Amino acid sequence: MASPAAVQRSPLQRLSTLKSPTASPLAPNSTTATATSTTATTATSPLDSLATDPILSAFLSPTFSSASFSSAALSSGSPASTAEHLHHAIRLLESQLRSEVLSRHSDLLNQLSSLQDADQTLSAVRSSISSLQSSLRRIRSELSDPLNSIKSKTSQLSNLHSTTELLQHTIRCLRISKKLRDLISGADHVDLAKAAQLHSEILSMCDEYDLVGIQVVDEELNWVKEVGERLRNQAMGVLERGVEGLNQAEVGTGLQVFYNLGELRGSVDQLVSKYKSMGVKSVSVALDMKAISGAGGGGFGPGGIRGSGTPQIGGGAKAREALWQRMAACMDQLHSIMVSVWQLQRVLSKKRDPFTHVLLLDEVIKEGDLMLTDRVWEALVKAFASQMKSAFTASSFVKEIFTVGYPKLFSMIENLFERISRDTDVKGVLPAISPEGKDKMVVAVEIFLTAFLALCLSRLSDLVNAVFPVSSRGSVPSKEQISRIISRIQEEIEAVQLDGRLTLLVLREIGKVLLLLAERAEYQISTGPEARQIAGAATPAQIKNFALCQHLQEIHTCISSMMARLPTIAADVLSPSLGAIYGVACDSVTSFFQGMIDRLESCILQIHEQNFGVHGMDAAMDNNASPYMEELQTSILHFRSEFLSKMLPSSANATSAGTETICSRLIRSMASRVLIFFIRHASLVRPLSESGKLRMARDMAELELAVGQNLFPVEQLGAPYRALRAFRPLIFLETSQLGSSPLLQDLPPSVIFHHLYSRGPDELQSPLQRNKLTPLQYSLWLDSQGEDQIWKGIKATLDDYAAKVRARGDKEFSPVYPLMLRLGSSLTENASASQKP
Repeated sequence: MASPAAVQRSPLQRLSTLKSPTASPLAPNSTTATATSTTATTATSPLDSLATDPILSAFLSPTFSSASFSSAALSSGSPASTAEHLHHAIRLLESQLRSEVLSRHSDLLNQLSSLQDADQTLSAVRSSISSLQSSLRRIRSELSDPLNSIKSKTSQLSNLHSTTELLQHTIRCLRISKKLRDLISGADHVDLAKAAQLHSEILSMCDEYDLVGIQVVDEELNWVKEVGERLRNQAMGVLERGVEGLNQAEVGTGLQVFYNLGELRGSVDQLVSKYKSMGVKSVSVALDMKAISGAGGGGFGPGGIRGSGTPQIGGGAKAREALWQRMAACMDQLHSIMVSVWQLQRVLSKKRDPFTHVLLLDEVIKEGDLMLTDRVWEALVKAFASQMKSAFTASSFVKEIFTVGYPKLFSMIENLFERISRDTDVKGVLPAISPEGKDKMVVAVEIFLTAFLALCLSRLSDLVNAVFPVSSRGSVPSKEQISRIISRIQEEIEAVQLDGRLTLLVLREIGKVLLLLAERAEYQISTGPEARQIAGAATPAQIKNFALCQHLQEIHTCISSMMARLPTIAADVLSPSLGAIYGVACDSVTSFFQGMIDRLESCILQIHEQNFGVHGMDAAMDNNASPYMEELQTSILHFRSEFLSKMLPSSANATSAGTETICSRLIRSMASRVLIFFIRHASLVRPLSESGKLRMARDMAELELAVGQNLFPVEQLGAPYRALRAFRPLIFLETSQLGSSPLLQDLPPSVIFHHLYSRGPDELQSPLQRNKLTPLQYSLWLDSQGEDQIWKGIKATLDDYAAKVRARGDKEFSPVYPLMLRLGSSLTENASASQKP
């Protein structure tokens, strides 16, 4: 096919190619002549003038357009001249073409001869090809018949082989089916596992070898499928009976049947789903208020339940009892379900297939799956939580019962856990419920726990507010009101004491109530001069404070005795609250007792105004007590009759073992303080004559009698009483006997040192004299210092004395001086050691 450029060439362009023709292969001897002729022609060829002609040169252009040329010729103004010019060019070209043909005549003849030879050769080739095609057709016809025969025979052989195999599998299937028939009909007790294995084998063969469609097989398959249904029903019955009866053999048989049927996982899931549904239904039925009303009150008539879940008049007790009965039945059902599922899981975890040795549990539970008991328990807890939440919000009746009776509800749940744990406690087997599962069940009823604790706090707070009203500060609660508070607290503790966790939660609420009670009681305490006066009879403000103290003491004692029966951690919960109660009770009488102690101390301080240095038998024979002691006795007797008798109505009750009250403790402390304070200032008396010693001993006897009869039994005071009994004979000992006397062990070292000053010379000044302090000032300093610091002050006076003696040039010291130095080192060391924990 010619190119587009060649197609568009004009006649002039085609003629121009004749100017340099190539030599013909058929005429090699004429090449030189032809080239010479062509060169001569080219030099004088008229075609060269066409290329330079302004009109004809356009025909040589590759972009020549006849329309454009015609349009230009017509618009030039001389179209006739142009047409004439074109005719002339045509004639010139025809003349040149004729000349070219004539000059190349021999070459053209040679080319014509070559074409004839080629045509003859082509005809011979065509003949050969036709012969070859004929041979191929003959060969094809000879080979097709054997090939078709081979294909036919091969197909027949394949069909025959398939038919043989099909017949063999069919015969085997029928034989197995016959075994199954014989197994089912030939024994009273059918081996379900063997029957299931044969059933599964028949169905597997039919599926594997495509036996469906064979009439005899189809007839057997119908019967086999019926047998399969019977096997499933019987196996499920055996499995359920074994699970519910805790018979591992029956459970194992049922599981083996389903394993042989290839339906183990689906069957177990079906059974687990059944137990889930049973548990969920049991929870729903337990809280079905319509059913409760029908059982407990006879429908929606009198005694029934309204649509809102509130019982009609007269039906509350019956409906409440019916609700608790249904909850108990629900717990029994949940226990049965969990133990059954656990039994199923237990057998699965132990049993292996006797042929493949596959653990059945691995066929049922894959990696990442929950255990069977966990699946059922989660479903039960979810349903239980949903029902409890719905009952709390939708039924005020159920909310009230479960809130007030939360300990009973919680006890049911705890009992459920205990029973399940006890019945599933087998070594080497996972329990039915994990600790996390138990917590989930407890959380499901936590909404009622919160309401129960709020109700507990509200009940106790209302009782405290009624006994200690904010609006009435001057009122004092009665003993019956205090007993009611204690009884209510005891009831709250007893209601939950079987569960440690619930007890702690209730004790926290009781602690809040006790803090509220302490706050209200503190608000009732009377203050001011009337509450602190000790000169006259007890004022109403003091009597009220005494009553508050006794009430708070009773609360503290009773609750402390309750805590003694509970674990230590439970008692620790109430310790801050009991401490607050005790503190308020002390605050109600502390200022009063401090006033009494100040009064008695002021009486004792008058000992320094007496003259214990007088000599003579008259002074020694005077049986009258010192004026300060008489005043002290009068004050003690006044305190006893006017105040202490009202705080401690019975001295036996106040001092009986194990029942010391706040008031008796304060009285004990006051009595101890009086004895210690007296011994301290008696040791500071200087000078002290023999008659003065007798007088002081008589005063000590009067003091012991007054304190023992009116304040506290002195025998129970311990160290203060032993110090008083030791100081009395000590003052009569010779100075030489003091160092080895066993009486020193019962006296504070400072008392011994202060007494020794009375045996020394006047220039041996005591710290009281050396520092020019009053007895009260020195006593206050002694209260704030330890024995080691007191000894430092005493040692300073001994150093001053020694310096004075040395300054005079004397070489002998008073016998008291070396004794005090020797005792100082030993007594202070012993005192410091005894003070260490």
